[in-house]
Amino acid sequence: MMHRIARFKGLLAAGALVLTAPLAHASASGCPVYKMVVPAAPGGTTDLVGRLIAVNLAEKLGGSVIVENKSGGGGVIGAAQVATSSPDGCTMLMGNIGPNAINYSLNKSISYAPSDLQPVTSVFAVPNVLVVHPSVQAKDVQELIALARSQPGRLALANSGVGQSTHMTGEMFRLKTGVEVISVPYKGNAPAVADLLAGQVHMMFDNVAVSLPHIKDGRLKALAVTSSERAPGLPDVPTMAEAGLDGFDVVAWFGLFYPAKTDRRMVETLQQSVSEILQRDSVKNQILAWSGIPGGEPTADFEKYVAAEIQRWKEIVTAANLSVN
Repeated sequence: MMHRIARFKGLLAAGALVLTAPLAHASASGCPVYKMVVPAAPGGTTDLVGRLIAVNLAEKLGGSVIVENKSGGGGVIGAAQVATSSPDGCTMLMGNIGPNAINYSLNKSISYAPSDLQPVTSVFAVPNVLVVHPSVQAKDVQELIALARSQPGRLALANSGVGQSTHMTGEMFRLKTGVEVISVPYKGNAPAVADLLAGQVHMMFDNVAVSLPHIKDGRLKALAVTSSERAPGLPDVPTMAEAGLDGFDVVAWFGLFYPAKTDRRMVETLQQSVSEILQRDSVKNQILAWSGIPGGEPTADFEKYVAAEIQRWKEIVTAANLSVN
């Protein structure tokens, strides 16, 4: 698939967005209307990339595409909805690393299993970036660590939801440095970043795609990225390793899933459609502007990648002795 970065702002609307293809007839799959469930709040990375794909997918599939935001539980609520949907090819999930990898081992009350969702293809991957509010008196990671140690329990660390990469990267930071910070979960990147911009929380490991505009206009300070190489959109921002902390090779990935037992021909049609969409200059350029890496690989490859990510995060969660109920 993608190799952890070495190997999404458009029009946003709360609630459902209907994107209609310029075709009067039903699609070839028999779905006059498709539903793409986005398991996060409007404005976050999962939502941005979901809408980018949906507006192009309506044309490819020949039917309307409804984007439905179903936030909460670190993406688990939306993913569970798709996992129990009819496998008729009409309902898909814009999944991500949280509900489709990390939460299987972290969340003890999760209501679905990996076997309940059929991976189709990835869409893109993007690193996280450690950002702080300008009022935080730290110019780099080491100064932030020193500040947090000098004021234990005062700094608030936001995340986009329990079990998301933004949460887990924050936990890794806390465990590796021994700092005492307040973990504040939200129902997506957008509400977390809104509070960070307002100074209600102090810091966050956010997807570069969401924080990048705020970094460039000076409303947030970027201290380090979590990929093994520097992010294209933030060439002057060091990696966590360069900042003195190893073991932070974390990339948030996003991809499409169908309910298990969806007809293989429908899976193949969706994979091929998304792969072709990701080759469009307008789509590629938007993903690159978010410092992302486009996906679109064959389903078999994405299946293997998701399985490997589930195992990888199981080992991390076990080693850190983390769990949520």
